[in-house]
Amino acid sequence: MFFGFMTTLTPKALRPGDTIGLISPSSHCAYPDKIEQAVMYLEKNGYRVKPSRYLNCIDTNPLIADEQKLHDLHEMFADPAIKAIICLRGGAGATRLLNKIDYSLIAANPKIVVGYSDITALSLALFAQTGLISFSGPMLATELHEPTPYTEEHFWGMLTSPSYSLSLQNHPDHPITCIRAGSAEGRLLGGNLSVLSSLIGTPYLPPFNHLLLFLEEINEPAYRIDRMLSHLNNAGLLAPCKGVLFGQFSNISEITREENLRLNNIFNYYSANTKIKGPVMRGLSCGHIKNLMTIPIGARFKMELSQAGNLFFGATEPAIQ
Repeated sequence: MFFGFMTTLTPKALRPGDTIGLISPSSHCAYPDKIEQAVMYLEKNGYRVKPSRYLNCIDTNPLIADEQKLHDLHEMFADPAIKAIICLRGGAGATRLLNKIDYSLIAANPKIVVGYSDITALSLALFAQTGLISFSGPMLATELHEPTPYTEEHFWGMLTSPSYSLSLQNHPDHPITCIRAGSAEGRLLGGNLSVLSSLIGTPYLPPFNHLLLFLEEINEPAYRIDRMLSHLNNAGLLAPCKGVLFGQFSNISEITREENLRLNNIFNYYSANTKIKGPVMRGLSCGHIKNLMTIPIGARFKMELSQAGNLFFGATEPAIQ
């Protein structure tokens, strides 16, 4: 498996008056008013905004759709005025782009990229091929049109202050369950479980040696979570992890008590029946949730977890310059 980078690329922090580019590498949004609200929100916070040419375009022909998405992605990285790129939403489609992206262009123009869910594919591919740290965080049509105070604080703190990533706080509504206590350091990688699983065996999944793995999922029953974690384990990707942070595994409808118990049993199983020796927890504030932590994918992190569920989670070096 080839990994096209030699060193980590750390993007520059956002500064007042910078221009933020908007792209839609995954699905479109059926509610354009949310996009307008998000643009107004970014402008209210002192930034210029540049929508890409094909932002939120709908084309059922994937050949045309891919050309449009790639055009926008490449244009935003090539434009020196653009200091950060925020994705519209998740959904589907980003994985189709990975073998067509001009990674040399991106490596020559490192900048902030933000998104989660299906954007996990793009973030992991960028790190695997260029070493660029990107950010699992709020998107235009899902959070930034009306962000909660917690989401706002983590978003702006992470993207504007090099010291912010040194200590991240979980939201109080997301209790932490200690599956195995301990302390570990490593590269922080992860994102949406089903998207990450789809990259196994490709050059777009970074190496899993000595890393901290964070995972989240939505609308997947426990038996499918089990199947995907089994796939990671059978591929030899769980054993090298120094620690695992399970985020929010949510459904549109409220998770039943029985389903939650199944999930707990599954997480306990993979903690006990793999060769992971470091800390394992459930409850990180990442996933398809309102109160969303912004997490730097590819940054060096440390986690300390007590049996009582007390968590220290922070970077060992700044995630932005």
